[in-house]
Amino acid sequence: MADLPDTEPGELVRVVDARGRQAGVAYANPRSKIVLRYVARGHDVETEGLWARGIAAAVARRGDVPPGEARRMVNAEGDGLPGLIVDNYAGWLSVQLTTAGSDRARGEIVAALAEALHPHGIYERSDVPERALEGLEQRTGVLWGDEPPDLVEIAEGAARLLVDVRHGQKTGLFLDQRENRITTARYARGGRVLNTFCYSGGFSVHAALGGAREVTSVDVSGEACVLARRNLELNGFYDDGARTHAENAFDFLRRSADARERYDLVVIDPPAFARGRASLAGALRGYREINVRGFKLLEPGGVLVTCSCSRPVTREIFRQVVQRAAADAKRSVQIVEERGHAGDHPSLLEAPETDYLVCLILRIIG
Repeated sequence: MADLPDTEPGELVRVVDARGRQAGVAYANPRSKIVLRYVARGHDVETEGLWARGIAAAVARRGDVPPGEARRMVNAEGDGLPGLIVDNYAGWLSVQLTTAGSDRARGEIVAALAEALHPHGIYERSDVPERALEGLEQRTGVLWGDEPPDLVEIAEGAARLLVDVRHGQKTGLFLDQRENRITTARYARGGRVLNTFCYSGGFSVHAALGGAREVTSVDVSGEACVLARRNLELNGFYDDGARTHAENAFDFLRRSADARERYDLVVIDPPAFARGRASLAGALRGYREINVRGFKLLEPGGVLVTCSCSRPVTREIFRQVVQRAAADAKRSVQIVEERGHAGDHPSLLEAPETDYLVCLILRIIG
């Protein structure tokens, strides 16, 4: 470690233990709070082609992706490749390079992805705040092949969804919620559904396809509501039974309660309320408040799908917050399902923070 100050940000280094034996290979960044990030462990690691081998292994673990569908192909630390996220949208790759190590290996990464996946094009979406922590500027643009169209159409279960790969949130779609969106359709038949923080309307579309008689989608972004409406129409839902509202979700829930509105299924899938420990207390207040409001809008026997993607909020903490919210709302609630991120978003057993998504499906029983 004595030579680390002379190391270039993102440079691969060999890590040795107290006895001088090689413990693995990491990339270093003296400018970052996380100085070393392991990309391989062991005493006999070949550094040449390290990223390419890791990408090939991650792709092989996913198996064949059905044509027209979307999957996460590389999930950063979960695949042993910290700082690299790769999502495949029907053959268009959306890539985030969030650390100095992945940024430095840009050329090797692009070549490996082209070789492993033969995409239509590779588009960079390194427009995330994490790069500033690494001393990096934000970057977007074509890395290889063609530029994606304005909207890419994908299949997700029974649904068709339009994805804005170039400008949408994250890499275009929240793929970690894919299986939860599909599952939620089972609870929608014949009911009134409210989807808050709807973004492009994925939960709304699946609820409509599941037989909901009415679906209301709410997001503070007018652009998101336009895309949600387009996705509903793409799946055959044009009438007044599929409504969108560009409004703050907290305000909409308050207004709905004042109007004595009731729903059979409410989805609460907000953006992260906490990025770090410093914002945890405020986040927990936010989760408690919004879940109280969600519980109060449900009919007897109604279902609440409530989610947290805040890394500091563990599963146990989130369950406690939701339990308190149910008590505040004077509702007796059963846990029907406790879910997490989709299977293409693996987490590390030794790094609990990589298991960040909690999705509770709850039913009102009293």
